[in-house]
Amino acid sequence: QVQLVESGGGLVQTGDSLKLSCVASGSIFDRSAMGWFRQAPGKDRESVAQISWDSDDTNYADSVKDRFIISRDHAKSTVYLEMNSLKPSDTAIYICARGTARSWNRSQWKNWGQGTQVTVSS
Repeated sequence: QVQLVESGGGLVQTGDSLKLSCVASGSIFDRSAMGWFRQAPGKDRESVAQISWDSDDTNYADSVKDRFIISRDHAKSTVYLEMNSLKPSDTAIYICARGTARSWNRSQWKNWGQGTQVTVSS
C-alpha cells in the first residue's frame, strides 16, 4: 500500500547539481523516517542520507557530507535530495526508502521506491 516514487535522475557532468524528489503515499509519517540509498555496479546498497519526518534531524554518509542535503515537505509528502558538486563516483541508482526511524541498519527500512538513475560523467 505504501508507494514511493522517485524522480529527477539523469545524466550530468562533474561539478553539476541535481535535485531528486520522492513522493510518498499510503504511509503514516509520525515517528517515521525517510532516506535515500544508492547502489552502484558491483557495490552494496548504501545509505546516503536520512531524515526524521517530525524532528528534521538528519544523518549523512561521509561520502556525501557537505555536498548533499536532504529535506522534506510535509504538505507535499515529499522528500528531496539536493546533490551538489557531483562526481563520477556518485554514479548509481538512487532509491527512496521509508523506515521506522533513522538508522544505519538496512533492516529498519521497510518500504522502497523503484529508484532513479544518476550518471555523472567526467
